[in-house]
Amino acid sequence: MAKAVFTYSPASIYDDVPEERYHFPKQYLSRVQAAQGDWILYYEPGDRQRRSATARCYFAMARVTSVVPDVERVDHFYAYVRDYLEFPNPVSYRDDAGYFGAASPGVFRSAVRRIDDAEFERIVRFGLASILAARADTPGLTPPSLVDEPPEAEPRQIVQRLSSRPLRDAAFARQIVQVAYQGQCAITGLRITNGLGRAEVEAAHIRPVEYDGPDSPRNGMALSRTLHWMFDRGLISADDNGGILVAKGRVPDDALRLINPERHLLPPTDSRFKPHPKFLRYHRENVFKG
Repeated sequence: MAKAVFTYSPASIYDDVPEERYHFPKQYLSRVQAAQGDWILYYEPGDRQRRSATARCYFAMARVTSVVPDVERVDHFYAYVRDYLEFPNPVSYRDDAGYFGAASPGVFRSAVRRIDDAEFERIVRFGLASILAARADTPGLTPPSLVDEPPEAEPRQIVQRLSSRPLRDAAFARQIVQVAYQGQCAITGLRITNGLGRAEVEAAHIRPVEYDGPDSPRNGMALSRTLHWMFDRGLISADDNGGILVAKGRVPDDALRLINPERHLLPPTDSRFKPHPKFLRYHRENVFKG
């Protein structure tokens, strides 16, 4: 096994869904196969208007579980992934000291490239810096800085913690509550904080984790505790366009009054965090009781 970097662009001609699969031509097959069973980083090149002010950066990680041929396109393949996690702190491709994950700028032209364990871990530490360094009582709703310094080396390597629910839940919650929705509930529209600046809302997975729901902002929403409970139990859902659906005869009028008057999911602050129709569809078909 060998760790790798997968280059991904939203404008790509390939059939990519980073949370689930990566589509690539045969020329990269041996590199992708070498990464099967191991971790990969996602890197987005070019003009990064989607993700941050940084022009190029590493934005997520995942684990390759299988590599299969594309049955509709000759000499093309899919790498399927699990354990997707988007970084609260996207990592720029370089700093004043040099390049991250590459010896020279020419390396970034390759759609799939190998990366050694030490460099992988260094990038992950920067990507999760705000989580690894955070205290439980950290106040405020300020999005994490791209220049946060990673904590000192820990006795337990960060790679060994990448499947840990506490770490993943903390990263997911920061992305959803603080960055994507800035403390506002996507259904009620309320933004309530306590005296320490902690938001009342919780980070809700749309496709549940126990059913392979990824820790991706596109698979999440910020919901107040009551609405989170209702959503997880299928009493409310949403259509592909964000229209709020309510299970007939199962929700009392007092609870219905909590829903915003437009009866539509309120959008995140950045369109890249908008719930993906794929995950909303899963919730309607497998969780919703309407």
